[in-house]
Amino acid sequence: MEFLLDDEHVGLAETIDGLAQRADSVAANRAWSAGDTAPGLKLWSQLAELGITGLLVDDEHGGAGAGAIEMVVSAEALGRHAVPGPVAETLAAVPIALRAAGSADELGKVAAGGLATLAATPWQPRAADTGVATAYVLSGGTLSVGDPGDPRASVDLSRTVADVTPGSSLGKADLDEVLNYGALATAAQLLGLGTAMLDLAAEYAKTRQQFGKPIGSFQAVKHHLADVAIALEMARPLVHGAALALDGQVPDDVQPNREVSAAKVAAGDAAYLAARRSLQVLGAIGYTVEHDLSLYLTKTQALQSAWGTAAAHRQRILETLR
Repeated sequence: MEFLLDDEHVGLAETIDGLAQRADSVAANRAWSAGDTAPGLKLWSQLAELGITGLLVDDEHGGAGAGAIEMVVSAEALGRHAVPGPVAETLAAVPIALRAAGSADELGKVAAGGLATLAATPWQPRAADTGVATAYVLSGGTLSVGDPGDPRASVDLSRTVADVTPGSSLGKADLDEVLNYGALATAAQLLGLGTAMLDLAAEYAKTRQQFGKPIGSFQAVKHHLADVAIALEMARPLVHGAALALDGQVPDDVQPNREVSAAKVAAGDAAYLAARRSLQVLGAIGYTVEHDLSLYLTKTQALQSAWGTAAAHRQRILETLR
């Protein structure tokens, strides 16, 4: 099984990196947190022009007809730049649900750049960012247009969640399949967040001086950051392997449910470790809202339970082994 990305995937990530940097995605995240979604929505419009929102939408509905590998590469890049909005839902969970339900019109809207969000009980009981995205509900195997309630704040200031009431039915969708795509996109996003936090901590360790030396020269700091780098690099093949499983590029005895759940647990743990260790390296400044690290810390915390908690996914893994 090939876990290395090819040049096309590397180019896709670099394209998103360049776009996010030019758009100053971190500033867009701050604006989004303050109630000004215009810069973030402009960035999403540019991502749609590149075909990112339509990766999992087939050609006949205006999408790219790509697979899970391309999706996780994109989600990781968006996490790396703290792009606000319903990333996992727009890129993965909603297109898969709409495709299963046979809702051509709704698929076309997502491919064209319309943000979408989804509540899928019991894994994702509330939908994220309903104020800027079309809401859907998946309950009892039926996908419906959703009527969101009042948004509630989360630990991530750029992310709100809301209860959603089912409206008109769109068709049937498989909960496990939708969960797999939503959880895997979230895992990739967490990898990106973890990588960004490691980079912030490493850069700070090169410039912050104590006893006349950069703190990065001290063995304890080196070990902290090395532990994070190892955790992220151990999680990344699990994310890519799960994407291959969803794309059907694995032996028949490989179970996608187990692969995705293992990826979500590993990526979540790695990102959480990155958050803890980067905060230890930066110290109190990392807590402040003025520092970029705080955006990554809170987003990481919010996504730990998105599309299934670690405990739920570990239970899911156990069930596949019985």
